[in-house]
Amino acid sequence: MKRGKKYLEKAKLVNNATAYDTADAINLVQQTSSAKFDETVEAHIRLGVDSRHADQQVRGAVVLPHGTGKTVRVLVFAKGAKLDEALEAGADFVGGQELVPKIQNENWFEYDVVVATPDMMGVVGRLGRVLGPKGLMPNPKAGTVTMDVAKAVKEIKAGKIEYRLDKTNIIHVPIGKVSFGSEKLSENFQTLMSAIIKAKPQAAKGQYLKSVVIASTMGPGIKINTAKITE
Repeated sequence: MKRGKKYLEKAKLVNNATAYDTADAINLVQQTSSAKFDETVEAHIRLGVDSRHADQQVRGAVVLPHGTGKTVRVLVFAKGAKLDEALEAGADFVGGQELVPKIQNENWFEYDVVVATPDMMGVVGRLGRVLGPKGLMPNPKAGTVTMDVAKAVKEIKAGKIEYRLDKTNIIHVPIGKVSFGSEKLSENFQTLMSAIIKAKPQAAKGQYLKSVVIASTMGPGIKINTAKITE
């Protein structure tokens, strides 16, 4: 992949052989951000687990203290009074059975998170083939299958993010925007890492945090010293 002159200049600030302390890494992310827009800062965490085994799955959700800086659109599947609760809490779209053909036939995906009450999972389950591959399927572990739809919507709007392993045992999640500054990015990062460390499966053997890299949207990856994270 051919890189631009600006990227190459910024990349010189990063020593690829060094695993930085968290504070230094976050400072470097800001220094190496070169885009004209407010770049998202992402964490990429490789874990020493095997996601093919059910007892080594790592999945959950955590509310970042300063949010992600992104406006998240929430769709809620519910019925009766729960529809009103969801709307009052700030849900962007609410509905039930009538949304199924809209999603299936019209490829309607103008939302970022889907929440459902347990009694609607029979309906939502029919959308598994379309919602699943996009990572939109509600899940109790992520707090998106719940009767307390108001709480779920408020937390998501406040900066709740879901983390889960991909097929290569890496978690990819946003921790904020470059404009947040070092302190807020650091607090978001520490909150995320605490949640992931607490979620360590009992079946996991050996080193749990294999590698942690942070980067802005257009910037180079910066390695973090994993030994310091677990202290």
